[in-house]
Amino acid sequence: MITLVWPAMLLLLPLPWVFRRFVPPRSTERPALRAPFFERWQSLANDDEKSVVSVSAKVPAIALWAIWLCMLLAAARPLWVGEAIELPNSGRDLMLAVDISGSMRVEDMQVGNRMARRIDAVKQLGSDFMSRRSGDRLGLILFGSRAYLQSPLSFDIQTVQRFLLESQIGFAGQETAIGDAIGLAVKRLQERPATSRVLILLTDGQDTASTVDPLEAANLAADLGVRIYTIGIGADSLTLPGLLGSPLGARTVNPSADLDESSLIAIASSTGGQYFRARDPQELATVYRLLEQLEPVEVDKALYRPQQSLTALPLLLAIALSFILVLRFLWLHRSPSLDLSVQKS
Repeated sequence: MITLVWPAMLLLLPLPWVFRRFVPPRSTERPALRAPFFERWQSLANDDEKSVVSVSAKVPAIALWAIWLCMLLAAARPLWVGEAIELPNSGRDLMLAVDISGSMRVEDMQVGNRMARRIDAVKQLGSDFMSRRSGDRLGLILFGSRAYLQSPLSFDIQTVQRFLLESQIGFAGQETAIGDAIGLAVKRLQERPATSRVLILLTDGQDTASTVDPLEAANLAADLGVRIYTIGIGADSLTLPGLLGSPLGARTVNPSADLDESSLIAIASSTGGQYFRARDPQELATVYRLLEQLEPVEVDKALYRPQQSLTALPLLLAIALSFILVLRFLWLHRSPSLDLSVQKS
């Protein structure tokens, strides 16, 4: 629908009439030449000419009133207001910290009949999880030998998803700095209102490069009301092929031998969170569903109505009418010599 921000401006519509009615006209000089029989000469014009002149005289007045009305409409600031759109309300600030150290390239994630890298499973399922967090502020930290803030807390979920999907192994180094990742997340989360601050940390190893002890960083997070959910990534067993890819000489190893589950459990429990183990993509998807139950998206809605200003439309119409009046004036007061030259030609 269309509404006016300042409808009182339309009360000025009769102002030109009031001015013309009550303000006396300006005195003009008497003509130097008098025609004693002017009224008689004027009566010689036929009725058709009188009607044409009468109509012609009314045109500028109507156009001027239309211009004045358009200017008042523009001053009243017309707006087009669209249908109400529901926006989710949530005070939750959720930071996702993802390990991109060298060990995340291990192919032990069973996807159908093939093995996928750990980082690929984390990217895909993490992106799906983000898409269901409409209304939360999401942020992304990537860590290896050092921790880097890839995306600050934002409602722009698509951008955070793209940053996660574009992350590459080794960009932050080959080692693992869990403590630094927690410290960076706490630093960013403490800037937000203390309503619901959550950190989800995914790793497949143990802390080997932090300048801050992971448990000390977790205690700081607990003091500031940040809940940490830790996820250990990696299968418990992996069969390595033998000679020339044949079963001959094949052996089974534990690709998650370096996973420090005790530290991850301690980090989660000290902050009121939980530790989850994801040995394959199916378990990781289950973990994300559990997190959605533990940290549900708020259901309260806020109404938003899109608005678009229509001020330019009456202004453009007023300019167009003014231009037409100028052209009409120039045409009626064109030079007689020009008419004669046109007739001769």
